[in-house]
Amino acid sequence: MTTPLLPALRAEARGAAHPTGIPCVCGGATLADRPDGTVVRHGDTVAKAHAPDTDRADLDRRLAVAALPALAGVLLPPLRPTAAAVQDRLVTFWPHGTPVDPDHPEHAPWEAAAALLARLHTTPGHRLPPGLPPMRGPEKAARALARLDASAPGHPAAAPVRRAWRSLPPWARGEVPYEHAHALCHGDLHLGQLVRHPADSGTWLLIDVDDLGIGDPAWDLARPAAWFACGLLSSDEWTRFLTAYQRAGGAKELSVDDPWPALDVPARALTVQTAALAVAKATEAGRPLDDVEEAVVDACARMAFVPPDLGNGHAK
Repeated sequence: MTTPLLPALRAEARGAAHPTGIPCVCGGATLADRPDGTVVRHGDTVAKAHAPDTDRADLDRRLAVAALPALAGVLLPPLRPTAAAVQDRLVTFWPHGTPVDPDHPEHAPWEAAAALLARLHTTPGHRLPPGLPPMRGPEKAARALARLDASAPGHPAAAPVRRAWRSLPPWARGEVPYEHAHALCHGDLHLGQLVRHPADSGTWLLIDVDDLGIGDPAWDLARPAAWFACGLLSSDEWTRFLTAYQRAGGAKELSVDDPWPALDVPARALTVQTAALAVAKATEAGRPLDDVEEAVVDACARMAFVPPDLGNGHAK
């Protein structure tokens, strides 16, 4: 069903694609239409309406990071330096890129993703705009738990997910600031956050600046680490990803022989976030959990019996 925002967003995308009024022969498409983000494409231009509670100043600072010459070849640069307002939503404009093909996971660009993260994490702080907000990873995890409590409070899988959540240190639950924060982080790394630009022939770039900010670089590696720990990512793929990150000169604490002490808590947090969203979405759709969703819930149940590794100082 078309939401009231969509026609206005499509018109904005058309205007951004043809600023001089050139007759339009482009195709258009709705790429996503969710409460937290609506994305449309017109020709080679993409317009994204961000979540209703998005802070304009924070978003503009994140856009400024994506436009930095120092990060050319890492982040997809925006077409405009600041966000526009469309029907009380902040909208940003981007060049279109080709995403990872979900039907061919064997072609997933693990090495490229790892190298991009390494470059992101080692960006000198003096090159970043002042006032850059924290990376929003822990905040998103907390929102996933809130959605679980709202949508599926009595689901049998909710209890082990909540127990795993309570076992995490406060910083990983977004309850206290990152006292150990020091790196520029993406904040929500997964394969859907990569596109080739120019489309088809270009190199891989990171997209989606909504969660970009200062934080723990381990959080950006945590989702693949969690998949590996849950048996959802093969040891070969995990090794390729981690090795590529280390070879590209990523964060020091992740470039040692055993980076798991730094990865442990973020990987647990991402596992809980994934499980919470899985249970909430399954309940909202009136369906049982699938095998992958069961796997992450089972991992949460195991966490209660194996405490997090807090010995690296990341639990402050």
